[in-house]
Amino acid sequence: MVIGVPKEVKNNENRVSIIPFGVEDLKKSGHTILVQSQAGTGSGFDNEAYSQAGAEIIDSPNEIFQKADLIVKVKEPQPEEFPLIRPDQVLFTYFHFAADETLTSRLRETKAIAIAYETVQTDDGQLPLLIIIK
Repeated sequence: MVIGVPKEVKNNENRVSIIPFGVEDLKKSGHTILVQSQAGTGSGFDNEAYSQAGAEIIDSPNEIFQKADLIVKVKEPQPEEFPLIRPDQVLFTYFHFAADETLTSRLRETKAIAIAYETVQTDDGQLPLLIIIK
C-alpha cells in the first residue's frame, strides 16, 4: 500500500501524523510511505529523518494525494484539499463529523473512504485514540 503523509494545512496545526519510527515499521511491513517535504518540521522531524527511515520525500501535496492509497493526517481535510481527494482513497484522521455538516457533505462528495480516529474502538468499547496519557 502507498501511504501518504501530507503537511498539515489547518491554521496553527504543526503536528505530523506519522513520525520517522512509524515510517520504519510501515516499511518493514512492505508499504511505501510518501512524506511531504517539511511535514514533520513543526514536530521536530526534518526531511532527513524521514528519508533515513525509508520514506520518499515529495514536494507537492498534489503528488501525495495523487499517488497514495491511504492518506494519514492529524486534522480534517481543509477546503483546499478536497479537490485532491480521489474516489475510494482512504483518509485516516480526526474528522469530528457530528460538529461539521459542511465537512461531512464535502467528504461524501469525494466518494473517499473516511476512517475517523475518534471512532476507532477496542473490543471492549474503549476509544484508544481519544485517551489522554498523563
